[in-house]
Amino acid sequence: MTLAFLLTSLVIVATPGTGVLYTLSAGLSRGTRASLVAALGCTLGIVPHMVAAITGLAAVLNASAVAFQSLKLLGVAYLLFMAVRMWRDRSELVVDEGAGSPGAPVRSARQVIWSAILINILNPKLTIFFFAFLPQFVHPDQPGALAHMTMLSGVFMAMTFVVFAIYGAFAAAVRSHVVSRPHLVRWMRRTFAGAFVALGVKLALTDR
Repeated sequence: MTLAFLLTSLVIVATPGTGVLYTLSAGLSRGTRASLVAALGCTLGIVPHMVAAITGLAAVLNASAVAFQSLKLLGVAYLLFMAVRMWRDRSELVVDEGAGSPGAPVRSARQVIWSAILINILNPKLTIFFFAFLPQFVHPDQPGALAHMTMLSGVFMAMTFVVFAIYGAFAAAVRSHVVSRPHLVRWMRRTFAGAFVALGVKLALTDR
């Protein structure tokens, strides 16, 4: 592992995207616990792309325009679905994270983590990214190249979780200041909805 890999990974992870946006949304709307669950979900959503890159499936996806476009359209559709759901949400935000019935937090956590996983799974750019990114730091001819690539992927995922958790913790920290102002809550939801639409359009217009 090199310093170049760590710095490059940090820049990539810290750059706001769909995962960061969803984690911030979870922290603002549901609090610290939900933001950590969202960060974990986004991190787990990286696994299929990592496995695809390591096993060589990314090469197939990169070569097949139909496969790439199909996965891309699914990703666009899901981002738009998230935007519509957030735009139409009129429920009040509460600061008490333990509110509700005993089973509510568990179900809420499941919803958050599955949404986070799907956001990253349905992003074909992640597979292409791993396919182009990891080989720069691994020599195919060196002994244990596969193990080394797996280790680097694990480091990348750990960095993703930590950075996303920091984003989410910050959002949760200012949550009480947001929920006490209904107009800010409406603005926040509409802003996130618009951002999801923008990201969906950007993904739809991307060829590769």
